[in-house]
Amino acid sequence: MKRLTPQTATSLPRAPREDERSRQVKYLVSMSVRVVCFLLMVLVTPYGWYTWVFGAAAALLPYIAVVIANVGQDLISSTASAPTDQTAEEPATRAVDAHPETPTVITISESTRVDRDGTA
Repeated sequence: MKRLTPQTATSLPRAPREDERSRQVKYLVSMSVRVVCFLLMVLVTPYGWYTWVFGAAAALLPYIAVVIANVGQDLISSTASAPTDQTAEEPATRAVDAHPETPTVITISESTRVDRDGTA
């Protein structure tokens, strides 16, 4: 069972603006490399095997750039986790953690609605 710990300022994810900005920078760098590969493919003579390498790089870099830009926060985890303190946990949480094979069951029962005049 997953242990719930309080969030700290260092365990929060980056702000959406910061994440978007870093994605844009990654995409811009990748697309700049693509333009350079395309120019090298066209301008470098005599044409040879490297022309195909530059062409393949120029063709495949858009896909790679999108994948790298969309990774965002998923692979980069620069957050610190909060220390776990067993004494600060509630007694109910300790009881659940002591027996992880016992599932927590919540039972909800409904009763019939009784109107103000006493009818169901």
